[in-house]
Amino acid sequence: MIRLALLLLLLAGGAQAQPASFQVTDFATGLERPWGAAFLPDGRLLVTERPGRLRLVGREGQVSPPLAGVPEVEARGQGGLLDIALAPDFADTRELYLCHSAVVQGGALTRLVRARLAPDGTALEGATPILDATPAQEQGRNHFGCRIAFGRDGALFLSTGDRYVTKMRAQRLDDLAGKVLRLARNGAPLPDNPFASRTDARAEIFSYGHRNAQGLAFNPWTGSLWAAEFGARGGDEINLLRPGRNYGWPVVTHGVDYDGSRIGEGVSRPDMEDPIHVWVPSVSPSGIAFYTGAAFPAWRGSLFVAALNPPGLVRLTTEGDRVTGEERLPGIRTRIRQTVQGPDGLLYLLTDESRGRILRLAPG
Repeated sequence: MIRLALLLLLLAGGAQAQPASFQVTDFATGLERPWGAAFLPDGRLLVTERPGRLRLVGREGQVSPPLAGVPEVEARGQGGLLDIALAPDFADTRELYLCHSAVVQGGALTRLVRARLAPDGTALEGATPILDATPAQEQGRNHFGCRIAFGRDGALFLSTGDRYVTKMRAQRLDDLAGKVLRLARNGAPLPDNPFASRTDARAEIFSYGHRNAQGLAFNPWTGSLWAAEFGARGGDEINLLRPGRNYGWPVVTHGVDYDGSRIGEGVSRPDMEDPIHVWVPSVSPSGIAFYTGAAFPAWRGSLFVAALNPPGLVRLTTEGDRVTGEERLPGIRTRIRQTVQGPDGLLYLLTDESRGRILRLAPG
């Protein structure tokens, strides 16, 4: 157990955060590349493993055998079994959603699946694909996106990556790669989506011009949707998503390509949305979560960002829909894929490791 006392530095914007302390423990072990997680109403935790397994973690951290009925995935490159989210009425319907990479005729793509958790918690029932982010792409197995979030109105939001090889897919409105989609629970586009009336665009699209958004979270105070998005070398972003807006990739970016060459036209353009927060150099942001609990009063209102490279956990202070400061929590030096708040008000971190763990942050 690591016990840390945090004396937080002066944050951007001139606000001094209250001192806080926390302790980090291994809550669960024996996982392989855990990627997504969702707490059940009874306090247990469903966790995906990228190689294609789904497990149920008990309230004391005990890990179940793999659940039956999980759809087949292609665990190659950055693909595999990725995010999981419970339906808003899960307590009544036991309905949940999975996102994963799949191989179809023509190549690989991001797929959304609807299923039910069996009453005994040992299997999924009726797992059915409800959306494929077409067209499929034969080349490459990177940038699948694959985060799921539900809005206050019950709409399902899904991020898709640009698939890496052909960057301009993110700008095409007849292509579901490099987008955030807004869907009904059967995978159909909602009729009030921004491009629903256009014949030259996919009706599922909510926003576009995204590289690889692996973080989606609704701000519980404002109702707005935030996304964390990987840049290339530098240029990682937090974006405030608005319907129909273009977020620029690969036309504008604060990053450069991996060979050091320039990407696009510059860092901004009047007809494209600027990020509300940028990292140069990168932190490789994955899952995000707003903190609303009582266990850490000084952190209430913060956005926690899972960081892969350099590894760790980033805390962003916020006011409304603005980022006001940034802190990297000391003592956490493991690649973190996702962060979730538990019903106990504690933070749970999924480590991106072959011997994967779930870390728990508690007051200390």
